[in-house]
Amino acid sequence: MDKRTILKNVVVVSFGFLFLFTSFQSLSNLQSSLNKEDGLGTGGLAIIYGALVISCMFFPAFIVAHLGCKWTIALAMICYIVYMAANFYAVWGTMAVASVIVGLGAAPLWSAKCTYLTQAAVWYAKHTGATEDDVINRFFGFFFMVFQTSQVWGNLISSTVFSQRPDNITLPTPEELERCGASFDPALPVNNSNLARPPIEKVYIVCGIYIACGCVAFLIIAGLLDPITLDKDKDTSERDRKLSSDLFIATFRHWWNSPYQKLLTTLTIYSGIEQAFITGDYTKSYISCTLGIWNVGYVMICYGVVDAACSFTFGRLVQYVGHIPFFVLAFFVHGGTLIALLLWQPNPDQEYLFYIFAALWGMGDAVIQTQINALYGYLFTKSTEAGFANYRLWESFGFIMAFGYSAHLQTKIKMYVAMAWLVIGMLMYSFVEFGDRRAKKYSHDIKTKL
Repeated sequence: MDKRTILKNVVVVSFGFLFLFTSFQSLSNLQSSLNKEDGLGTGGLAIIYGALVISCMFFPAFIVAHLGCKWTIALAMICYIVYMAANFYAVWGTMAVASVIVGLGAAPLWSAKCTYLTQAAVWYAKHTGATEDDVINRFFGFFFMVFQTSQVWGNLISSTVFSQRPDNITLPTPEELERCGASFDPALPVNNSNLARPPIEKVYIVCGIYIACGCVAFLIIAGLLDPITLDKDKDTSERDRKLSSDLFIATFRHWWNSPYQKLLTTLTIYSGIEQAFITGDYTKSYISCTLGIWNVGYVMICYGVVDAACSFTFGRLVQYVGHIPFFVLAFFVHGGTLIALLLWQPNPDQEYLFYIFAALWGMGDAVIQTQINALYGYLFTKSTEAGFANYRLWESFGFIMAFGYSAHLQTKIKMYVAMAWLVIGMLMYSFVEFGDRRAKKYSHDIKTKL
């Protein structure tokens, strides 16, 4: 595959995911507010990531081996379209089934995407003479730049549809506002009219548009993405292509045999927790509770723009300064934002602060997403499916925990939990950097002696 074709395919993958997650991410942002009865919204999201855990342990390597990266991505996208359609009639019966379907398809989808980009980066590095780590970082940086703009387009759709404030909505009283933010408790009854569900007609319009975007994503991948044969598949026996207990064990064997994987597990779990916080807690406890659900999209657009811009910028700069400065930045940005949100009492007169906090969270998320993905690609180049299956596995545990307790715990408690995972995760990551640098130095000394 020549350089131009490689770059074309990177663009195709990126825009396919852009259209798919324009729908899915924006719909996820609304779940805690749109389907709040009996914890349906966050409960459905928890089911998604529970199914994703099972999928991570069984399916990615098997499906990619048989269908190839291209058709694994395309068919998995259909699972997401089913979930969007279920929101037309959002009850536990439809949402639970649809959540299981999308969860089972998510692990092969992301594993195939990461494998495709990593393999393309390895080939591109050979063409250009650049290091594999640098090209992987650039490819993932570009992908997440495009991918994170899905927050912009999807939230723009929902904000436009929900833009007109309902006539029966009254401004929340000071007493109601005191129960927003860190003090918000989903277990207590709420009379705040800001949290009322939008008219069903508008919900149908949003779901219809999102389904259309998902169909476009499928057509982009099916029609424009070139199939590839992975370098490692040339040495893969037919026995390794069968679904068996060996493939189930392979994911855990990778975790057990890789010290780096063990050390990255905590930070990977935090990746799921921090995304669940901005999606399920910040949108409901802060934005919907104080400003109304019709403002969720506008604030999350700010989050998406900053996330996309930083994903691209950080992906380009990492080759000059390394991973460490960006992880340090994420630690202080997310840690500082959590502390500020704990101390701040949301006020509709300070609307600009909702955008500032969302932007800061987007900056930190850009580091977490691009750098952890690139780090996995760099450290586990020879075992990409197992490595990225572990990535999705442990990230999903973070989502499951966060969405699982979302409908039961006060927001401040969730924020303390997130801070603990952040601190421990960054500490464990520092050991990975120390070990990798030490191994490089040892290898350099050996070559020098020879």
